[in-house]
Amino acid sequence: MLIGVLIGKEGPGREILRRCLQGTYQPLISNTLFLEYEYASLRPRIQKLCPLDENEIRELINAFYSVCVWVPIYYLWRPNLKDEGDNFLIELAVAGNAEIIVTNNVKDLGSAALSFENLQIYKPEELLRGERK
Repeated sequence: MLIGVLIGKEGPGREILRRCLQGTYQPLISNTLFLEYEYASLRPRIQKLCPLDENEIRELINAFYSVCVWVPIYYLWRPNLKDEGDNFLIELAVAGNAEIIVTNNVKDLGSAALSFENLQIYKPEELLRGERK
């Protein structure tokens, strides 16, 4: 979600990020997600689409990291998502005892062969409207 927020000038993702920075929501991060954010934020295409300059991007990402809880992942659940590269997001949520994953990729994350009853997947606008609770 963070990369989508960088390239959008406004929208529900930005409000979710704002609430994370204010302490309303507690984001989780793992080494894998950290590396994905780092790699994606340095892509020329992403930087070109972002209304922030390179230094502002770095400041915003670092501010986000500062409010994240770093979660070590010791066990790989392999929920067998459509995009195998997204499995780590479910594993992070399970390892961090998360109740919610906020993403625009609800369809792919919701199609896991292995599901977790207490884990909900919301789009940013759904979380903000209080839907799907």
